[in-house]
Amino acid sequence: MPRQRLPPSRLILLIVLGLGPPGLGWAAPAFQATVLSVGDGDTLRVRSGQQRITVRLACIDAPETAQSPWGQQARQVLQLRLPVGRSVTIQPRSSDRFGRTVAEVISDTNISLALVEDGLAFAYRRYLAACDGAAYLEAEERARRQRLGVWRVPGGITRPWDFRHGRRSARIPDGTSPDGRRHYCSQNGSHARAQQLLRQGHSDLDSDGDGDGEACERLP
Repeated sequence: MPRQRLPPSRLILLIVLGLGPPGLGWAAPAFQATVLSVGDGDTLRVRSGQQRITVRLACIDAPETAQSPWGQQARQVLQLRLPVGRSVTIQPRSSDRFGRTVAEVISDTNISLALVEDGLAFAYRRYLAACDGAAYLEAEERARRQRLGVWRVPGGITRPWDFRHGRRSARIPDGTSPDGRRHYCSQNGSHARAQQLLRQGHSDLDSDGDGDGEACERLP
C-alpha cells in the first residue's frame, strides 16, 4: 500500500509544534519546569511559566500503584529524586492520547534511565524508538543481572502493561469505588484532596481513565 503523504500545510504545522509521524524522533524543544507533584512511578506534574503540565516519563513503564510493593517503591524513589520545587529540564518526545507530554526528564541525571537502572521500571519496548533504546535495554539488563527491584522476582514481576490490561478486563461495570460510592471530580475542591481519595482506591477519580495515578487533573 502506498505511504500516505501529509498535505504541505499539515506537515509544516507538525514541525512547528514539534510533532511528527511516530517513530521519526521529532520532538519539541526542551524547556525548564518546576516539579509540582508525583503521581506514580512514571508520571508527574510540573509548572512551566503559568502552565501546569502532566508529564509521562518517556520510554519506560513503572509498576502500577496496585502492584504492591513495587508501585509504591517506584513512586517513593521518584519523589526522592524529584521533590516538589525541584527545577528540571523537560525534553518532550511526543504526546499521548490523554494529552500528556511524554518526555525524558533531566535533573542531575536522566530520570527515566535511572529508574530502569535501579530496577524500578521496565524499558517500554513499544515506545523505545523516541529514546536511546540501546541504553535503556542495557540498563534493564544490568538491573536484571543484579536482581534489583522488580527483578527480585525471577523473570521480573508482571509487566505493568499486562497488569493494566488485566484490570480493565475485570473492571466493575457500574464504576463504583471500594466504599460502594461513585466519586466525581466536581465534588472535590482541590487536586490534593482528589489525589488522596485516589490513593485510597477510588479509581473513578482518575478522570482520564488512563491509570496514570493523577486524579482530577484539571483541579487546582
